[in-house]
Amino acid sequence: MAVTREVSATGIVLSDDSAWLPLDDIYNFLSQETYWARGLPRDVFDRSIANSMCLAAYRLNGDGSHGELVGFARVITDRATFAYLCDVFVLQAWRGKGISHALMDFLREHPDLQTLRRTVLVTTGADWLYRKHGFTDVPEGVGFMQLHRPNIYTAASA
Repeated sequence: MAVTREVSATGIVLSDDSAWLPLDDIYNFLSQETYWARGLPRDVFDRSIANSMCLAAYRLNGDGSHGELVGFARVITDRATFAYLCDVFVLQAWRGKGISHALMDFLREHPDLQTLRRTVLVTTGADWLYRKHGFTDVPEGVGFMQLHRPNIYTAASA
Protein backbone atom coordinates (compact mmCIF):
# COMPACT_ATOMS: atom_id res chain seq x y z
CA MET A 1 0.00 0.00 0.00
CA ALA A 2 1.34 3.41 -0.96
CA VAL A 3 2.44 5.85 1.71
CA THR A 4 1.71 9.53 1.05
CA ARG A 5 2.35 12.54 3.24
CA GLU A 6 1.56 16.21 2.69
CA VAL A 7 4.15 18.73 3.84
CA SER A 8 2.08 21.87 4.14
CA ALA A 9 4.97 24.18 5.00
CA THR A 10 6.64 23.46 1.66
CA GLY A 11 3.55 23.10 -0.53
CA ILE A 12 4.54 19.59 -1.56
CA VAL A 13 3.27 16.07 -1.18
CA LEU A 14 5.59 13.08 -0.73
CA SER A 15 4.70 9.62 -1.93
CA ASP A 16 6.11 6.19 -2.64
CA ASP A 17 3.26 5.47 -5.08
CA SER A 18 4.96 4.14 -8.23
CA ALA A 19 1.85 4.93 -10.29
CA TRP A 20 2.52 8.65 -9.74
CA LEU A 21 6.10 8.55 -11.06
CA PRO A 22 6.66 10.58 -14.25
CA LEU A 23 9.22 8.10 -15.56
CA ASP A 24 10.22 10.12 -18.63
CA ASP A 25 10.97 13.19 -16.50
CA ILE A 26 12.99 11.21 -13.96
CA TYR A 27 14.90 9.36 -16.68
CA ASN A 28 15.68 12.56 -18.59
CA PHE A 29 16.96 14.28 -15.46
CA LEU A 30 19.13 11.37 -14.33
CA SER A 31 20.57 10.52 -17.74
CA GLN A 32 21.20 14.11 -18.84
CA GLU A 33 21.64 16.26 -15.73
CA THR A 34 23.59 14.12 -13.27
CA TYR A 35 27.22 13.08 -13.29
CA TRP A 36 26.48 9.64 -11.84
CA ALA A 37 23.89 8.43 -14.37
CA ARG A 38 24.81 10.34 -17.52
CA GLY A 39 24.17 8.10 -20.51
CA LEU A 40 22.08 5.64 -18.50
CA PRO A 41 20.27 3.35 -20.99
CA ARG A 42 16.47 3.55 -20.70
CA ASP A 43 16.03 -0.21 -20.23
CA VAL A 44 18.50 -0.15 -17.31
CA PHE A 45 16.64 2.81 -15.78
CA ASP A 46 13.30 1.01 -16.13
CA ARG A 47 14.68 -2.10 -14.39
CA SER A 48 16.16 0.01 -11.60
CA ILE A 49 12.82 1.69 -10.92
CA ALA A 50 10.89 -1.58 -11.07
CA ASN A 51 13.20 -3.16 -8.48
CA SER A 52 13.47 -0.25 -6.04
CA MET A 53 11.39 1.78 -3.63
CA CYS A 54 11.01 5.26 -5.09
CA LEU A 55 10.18 8.28 -2.97
CA ALA A 56 9.13 11.42 -4.77
CA ALA A 57 8.11 14.98 -3.97
CA TYR A 58 5.42 16.69 -6.02
CA ARG A 59 4.05 20.20 -6.12
CA LEU A 60 0.74 20.20 -4.32
CA ASN A 61 -2.12 21.49 -6.48
CA GLY A 62 -4.78 23.81 -5.06
CA ASP A 63 -7.31 20.98 -5.02
CA GLY A 64 -4.98 18.81 -2.91
CA SER A 65 -3.88 16.54 -5.76
CA HIS A 66 -0.26 16.06 -6.71
CA GLY A 67 1.20 18.08 -9.55
CA GLU A 68 4.62 18.10 -11.17
CA LEU A 69 7.62 16.21 -9.81
CA VAL A 70 10.02 18.42 -7.84
CA GLY A 71 12.28 15.86 -6.14
CA PHE A 72 13.15 12.18 -6.14
CA ALA A 73 15.06 9.51 -4.23
CA ARG A 74 15.50 5.82 -5.01
CA VAL A 75 16.04 3.22 -2.29
CA ILE A 76 17.36 -0.24 -3.07
CA THR A 77 16.25 -2.33 -0.12
CA ASP A 78 15.00 -5.64 1.21
CA ARG A 79 12.63 -3.57 3.42
CA ALA A 80 13.88 -5.51 6.41
CA THR A 81 17.57 -4.97 7.27
CA PHE A 82 19.43 -2.98 4.60
CA ALA A 83 19.01 -0.09 2.16
CA TYR A 84 21.12 1.79 -0.33
CA LEU A 85 19.96 5.36 -0.99
CA CYS A 86 20.71 6.70 -4.46
CA ASP A 87 19.56 8.94 -7.31
CA VAL A 88 18.53 11.74 -4.96
CA PHE A 89 17.73 15.04 -6.66
CA VAL A 90 15.62 18.17 -6.35
CA LEU A 91 14.89 20.17 -9.48
CA GLN A 92 16.82 23.45 -9.64
CA ALA A 93 13.74 25.70 -9.34
CA TRP A 94 12.74 23.94 -6.11
CA ARG A 95 16.10 23.88 -4.33
CA GLY A 96 16.42 25.79 -1.08
CA LYS A 97 12.81 25.11 -0.08
CA GLY A 98 13.41 22.19 2.30
CA ILE A 99 12.44 19.47 -0.15
CA SER A 100 15.61 17.43 0.23
CA HIS A 101 15.11 17.51 4.00
CA ALA A 102 11.47 16.46 3.57
CA LEU A 103 12.58 13.52 1.39
CA MET A 104 15.13 12.44 4.02
CA ASP A 105 12.52 12.70 6.80
CA PHE A 106 10.09 10.67 4.67
CA LEU A 107 12.78 8.01 4.17
CA ARG A 108 13.59 7.81 7.88
CA GLU A 109 9.91 7.67 8.91
CA HIS A 110 8.69 5.32 6.18
CA PRO A 111 6.91 2.36 7.81
CA ASP A 112 8.61 -0.21 5.54
CA LEU A 113 12.08 0.96 6.59
CA GLN A 114 11.82 0.97 10.38
CA THR A 115 13.79 -2.24 10.99
CA LEU A 116 16.78 -1.37 8.81
CA ARG A 117 20.08 -2.11 10.47
CA ARG A 118 22.06 -0.12 7.90
CA THR A 119 21.33 2.47 5.22
CA VAL A 120 24.24 3.53 3.03
CA LEU A 121 24.81 6.04 0.28
CA VAL A 122 27.59 7.52 -1.81
CA THR A 123 27.86 11.29 -2.16
CA THR A 124 30.48 13.68 -3.45
CA GLY A 125 28.90 16.97 -2.54
CA ALA A 126 25.81 16.67 -0.38
CA ASP A 127 27.25 15.18 2.79
CA TRP A 128 25.99 18.32 4.63
CA LEU A 129 22.41 17.18 3.89
CA TYR A 130 22.85 13.56 4.91
CA ARG A 131 24.78 14.42 8.10
CA LYS A 132 21.79 16.51 9.25
CA HIS A 133 19.70 13.34 8.96
CA GLY A 134 21.95 11.03 10.95
CA PHE A 135 24.32 9.68 8.32
CA THR A 136 27.95 9.37 9.35
CA ASP A 137 31.17 8.36 7.63
CA VAL A 138 31.89 4.63 7.48
CA PRO A 139 34.55 4.01 10.13
CA GLU A 140 38.01 2.96 9.02
CA GLY A 141 38.39 -0.81 9.06
CA VAL A 142 34.67 -1.63 8.83
CA GLY A 143 35.31 -3.64 5.68
CA PHE A 144 33.19 -1.57 3.34
CA MET A 145 34.24 -2.57 -0.17
CA GLN A 146 33.09 -1.98 -3.71
CA LEU A 147 33.24 -3.22 -7.27
CA HIS A 148 33.06 0.10 -9.11
CA ARG A 149 32.51 0.47 -12.85
CA PRO A 150 31.94 4.23 -13.27
CA ASN A 151 31.91 4.29 -17.08
CA ILE A 152 29.74 1.24 -17.70
CA TYR A 153 26.98 3.16 -19.54
CA THR A 154 29.29 5.13 -21.80
CA ALA A 155 31.53 2.13 -22.49
CA ALA A 156 28.52 0.00 -23.47
CA SER A 157 27.35 2.57 -26.03
CA ALA A 158 30.79 3.07 -27.59
